[in-house]
Amino acid sequence: MDKSAKIRLQKFRKFTLIFSMLLFPVTIYYLSPYLIFMAAFQHIINGSFILFTLMFLFGMFFGRLWCGYLCPAGGMSECFESFQPKEPKQGWRNYLKYAIWLVWVSGIVVCHIFGKGDYTIQPFFMTDHGISVSNIYSYIVYYGIVFLFLIPAVIFGKRANCHYICWMAPFMIFGVKVGQALHLPQVKIKAKSEGCTGCQRCHKVCPMSIDVPSFVKTGTVKTAECILCGSCVAVCNSNVLNYKFTNK
Repeated sequence: MDKSAKIRLQKFRKFTLIFSMLLFPVTIYYLSPYLIFMAAFQHIINGSFILFTLMFLFGMFFGRLWCGYLCPAGGMSECFESFQPKEPKQGWRNYLKYAIWLVWVSGIVVCHIFGKGDYTIQPFFMTDHGISVSNIYSYIVYYGIVFLFLIPAVIFGKRANCHYICWMAPFMIFGVKVGQALHLPQVKIKAKSEGCTGCQRCHKVCPMSIDVPSFVKTGTVKTAECILCGSCVAVCNSNVLNYKFTNK
């Protein structure tokens, strides 16, 4: 992929993120960690159950590409960088999302066990003809949620929500692990370490604050925090970094 193609891909990524963010009032119930409990009590396979399952399957081949290109919360997080562009601290906080996910998924399982009624599939459960936010009262809740997303970004830095509390990321991360175990081809960012000039541009533009140069030495940007956004690929003047679809 030449330099101009990489730049066009980043423009497309920004467009899809902003478009997804603008659609958030329509799609928010399909990403809701709460409505899935309500549906489980009634033995309903709702839109969020279907979407989270697809995220796991998507992750087996494409990792966290959803986070980099399509996630509305990710789009908000990148817009919030103007408030606090610092890099969030890495370490134990990154594992909070796994603890949140485990407790949450366990709760969903319990709800299904103690739920009542025959199982039905209702993708548009609790929506108004498929639209999540359809009245003024729902918008009050919606903007409250947006404000809650803003708080970690302002306090901890860029994409702090993705690092620390995202309940969706583990689906894709575990999907990657399963895909690796099955030796499935996956999208990865590969590197040619011998061409690296050490300019650090890849690290500076990474929205997930990953120390990309350290992974360049290993030949692959291999970390669960990588959302495959390709920002590092686009700014590398030495063409060291590139997307690859491989099972190696």
